[in-house]
Amino acid sequence: MPRIKKNKMGNYMPTTEEMVAYQWCINNGIFISPFANGEGAWYIEIKINNKINRSPLTYGPTSIWIQIYEFYKYYYNKYAQKI
Repeated sequence: MPRIKKNKMGNYMPTTEEMVAYQWCINNGIFISPFANGEGAWYIEIKINNKINRSPLTYGPTSIWIQIYEFYKYYYNKYAQKI
């Protein structure tokens, strides 16, 4: 029987505010996702209008999700009133 692999990206439960920002960004073409750098380290990729940017820093388990949702909130607060 195969072993169950542990989740190496950590666990994070977003707040209601973060989920609203996430949904707004997805619906408006702003995609933010983790990109593996190696074992236990991730970059963050942000795709807006088919232009991809990658964060210069890497993040570890759980902190990757916190930072991703911070970016979602940033773009939501920056653009939600303009669209």
